[in-house]
Amino acid sequence: MTHKILVADDEPNIVISLEYLMKREGYTVVVARDGQEALDMLAREKPDLVLLDVMMPHKSGFEVCQAVRASETLRNTKILMLTAKGRDTDIAKGLALGADAYMTKPFSTRELVQKVAEMLGPKP
Repeated sequence: MTHKILVADDEPNIVISLEYLMKREGYTVVVARDGQEALDMLAREKPDLVLLDVMMPHKSGFEVCQAVRASETLRNTKILMLTAKGRDTDIAKGLALGADAYMTKPFSTRELVQKVAEMLGPKP
């Protein structure tokens, strides 16, 4: 069994590249294209990690992060915010709401793969 990752982003090109990259690294990948869908997928799929965009329709990544941390069943899910919002205040807000890590777009795929592996630890 491999670690499961939820890619939550509304930008189709980002979703395609993240899905490809994570599958290539041996992870199981599920996708959500907006904040509400991300919450639904989290509850249904119970991923080990969420690659979470901030600016999405219906619910922002910040709102999704807050909901995950407030949930008894989901609160241990790792959250890596992956977003174009790179101001210090955005980063501070994401981390204050409970994100485990924060990376800004554009990102280095090598750094992202490294960060995900570091957050998840050895494959089961």
